[in-house]
Amino acid sequence: MKKRIAVALAVGLMVPCMAPAHAATKEVSIESMKFKGMEAPKTIQEMVDTYTRASIEVTYSNGLKKDFPLSYNRLFKSEDKIATNKGQMIPAGTPIDVNGEPIMDNSVDGKPVPFVSDAPDSNSVMRVGNDIYMVTHYEYQSIDAAGKSAYGLVPASMSLTKLIQDKKTGKLVPDKVSKIDFSSVNGLWIPCNGSLSPWGTHLGSEEYEPDARSFEDTKSQTYSQVRTFAKLYFGDESKANPYNYGWIPEITVNKDGTAKVVKHYSTGRFSHELMKVMPDNRTAYFGDDGKNTMMFMYVADKEKDFSAGTLYAAKFKQTGTDNGGSGDLQWMKIGHSTDDEVRAMIDKGTKFSDIFETSDTAKEGFTAVRTYSNSAIEYLKIKPGMEEAAKMLEPRRYAAMIGATSEWNKMEGLAYNTKENKVYVAISDLSGSMEKDATGKEPTDDIQLPKRKSGVTFEMDLKGHQEDRDGNAIGSDNVASSIKGLLVGEDMAAPDAYGNTANPDKVASPDNLSFSDDMNTLFIGEDSGLHTNNFVWAYDLTTKELSRVLSVPAGAEATGLKVVEGLMDNNYVMSNFQHPGDELDTKKITAVNIDDLKAEMEKGIGIDKTGGIGYIGDLPMGKVGDKVVMKHPNSRLLIKHETPLYKMGADGSLEKAGTINHGAFRVYGMIGDWINVGGDYYVKADEAKAETYKGRILVKKPMALYDKDGKVFRQLKAGEAVKVFGMENGMYQVGGGYYVKEDKNALYHEGMVIMKKDTLLYKNGEAVKTLKKGSMYRVYSYSDNKLQVGGGYYVSDDASVDYQKN
Repeated sequence: MKKRIAVALAVGLMVPCMAPAHAATKEVSIESMKFKGMEAPKTIQEMVDTYTRASIEVTYSNGLKKDFPLSYNRLFKSEDKIATNKGQMIPAGTPIDVNGEPIMDNSVDGKPVPFVSDAPDSNSVMRVGNDIYMVTHYEYQSIDAAGKSAYGLVPASMSLTKLIQDKKTGKLVPDKVSKIDFSSVNGLWIPCNGSLSPWGTHLGSEEYEPDARSFEDTKSQTYSQVRTFAKLYFGDESKANPYNYGWIPEITVNKDGTAKVVKHYSTGRFSHELMKVMPDNRTAYFGDDGKNTMMFMYVADKEKDFSAGTLYAAKFKQTGTDNGGSGDLQWMKIGHSTDDEVRAMIDKGTKFSDIFETSDTAKEGFTAVRTYSNSAIEYLKIKPGMEEAAKMLEPRRYAAMIGATSEWNKMEGLAYNTKENKVYVAISDLSGSMEKDATGKEPTDDIQLPKRKSGVTFEMDLKGHQEDRDGNAIGSDNVASSIKGLLVGEDMAAPDAYGNTANPDKVASPDNLSFSDDMNTLFIGEDSGLHTNNFVWAYDLTTKELSRVLSVPAGAEATGLKVVEGLMDNNYVMSNFQHPGDELDTKKITAVNIDDLKAEMEKGIGIDKTGGIGYIGDLPMGKVGDKVVMKHPNSRLLIKHETPLYKMGADGSLEKAGTINHGAFRVYGMIGDWINVGGDYYVKADEAKAETYKGRILVKKPMALYDKDGKVFRQLKAGEAVKVFGMENGMYQVGGGYYVKEDKNALYHEGMVIMKKDTLLYKNGEAVKTLKKGSMYRVYSYSDNKLQVGGGYYVSDDASVDYQKN
């Protein structure tokens, strides 16, 4: 066996290339991509399952239509004991305390058990070196072991999962799960949604910040809540401080699989749903969840650094009520700060009563505000010397005092559209403070929109050269200047047979948003009590078509929505669910027996006991306009047995045209699972059962060839050329499980280009040299009609060159 492999590797360059006789290969591109949605669940089993029956239909320029059925793949449940913590296995959703120990639920006398969150939320999937990692939020604990509410009492957590990707199918599986340590930032408070920064860090959240004013009342619910949290996390109630929470945590995953955590205090303290960073790596927008909330924008001093910056709040100037409503945005500067400055305010024990004077009634010198922080109208006055503390520790109250709009309701997820330079904003419930004030008693009434409990997804236009209210330039080219409705839900006067009180064929209570630039599609996840089963939707911005693509269990919320494109040549849509079976008793369901539904839910998942982490898979790669069949080969197919050969007709139909036998065949591209081997001829991947190699490495200095067990098989000699079937985790896969580690002395290339006449050499779009007729260069990659010859240099693929694939 060893001798045969060694010989095969040594003579890799000598294998002849054979192909069927055919006309020149015509390029084929993607003309359209269309979602084909699924129906809402009808049976009890469907209402309990997390599943998809949706697909994506791709139409190609040669007339072929290919349907790609989607799949839902569960990675794990929050109750699964897969997390390694101090040498022991604990459930993925179990929180840990300041010492890294599992936090125990002692609500049942004599039966302590670890808390297990039933509420997984945000996912960020990232490449770190040659590995794939996923950060996952566990937002809260719905109930304790005794069946009582534990919401907001139990410290929250995040997990870090190392994922393994199957190089053939793209399937992801968890390899290692660990808990992320938040002891350096006093723990983690209700992490809702989150985002992946453009530079590959995870930006988390802390939602529903505890009210510092109420905390000073020892009889208040807030006082009890924060002290219970402190006792469970620190083991010491006296360490309770509401100002420790309500910030943006940033998690950096290191190459060794460890995580570093910081909280960014300069971004302001409020009910952070998530933070979404714009392409300038400085500007960010936030969801501020709750009633009487606010729209905030942050501009960092430096790119990729949120330790210092300026916070702004918006005043909404209504321009219309159609399709959910519209308005212009005027930005008010709250102030500039650094993380260190704000952290110092907290550490010295600053309290609400140190910052504000209060009055129970209207009074000269006091400003009336209503914000999420306190349900009642407040009359506030900033104490001398405490304006900076008010700006950073209480930015919503401060901004309301200077005139920013604090009337938003249930402001949830955000997403960014690169091509159109828009930010999408989910308002899951357009009611209450966003309606016209009928009493005339509210401090402000900027927003006066028609009530729509099923919510609205808005879009904001971004512009540069904008000024704040005081006429000062805002240092960003990504300033939201206006907002208008994009998609609206439809409330129903009475429930249907499945208990829905909003049209099940439209989005209800949009929450998570994520945008696919490749598909020009906005994905929307629901958090809706108006739909018995919540859904994930795909809204095609090109066709304006809305398609249901996933259903989660009845009573559950669809969370953790995140489009992941081009991850080692695969696309995914991450999607979790939390609190399955919640509030089913409140539903008026007649289509199925409610008791049978609850029994099946309890049997299959458990009600309010666990949540699921997973993803929608089997999405096609590419976007409209992409070439899937090239005029030049991009790899070679090694066929070892007789394989049917098909010819594609002008209408895209395929008919058997003969067979091909052992040999190496040029590959010009793939359409689904059909491999083009030249002209209009194709073989089917599962029939060929062959390996495809894309290039070769030329060994410049002796180096090791490893077997599948990681042991050195032999030393490759300088000058050897070895076929490469793929790259994975920093290794060139060279066939049979053997590999060569990525190294500067293993020179990878995909072919050779010969100058048929004097030819211009380009770099960054400019001609830099003339290559002489007859000269030959290695080609390292081919795309956009450019043959890359190293160092950023390239020649145009035209009649002046002859490209020969390895």
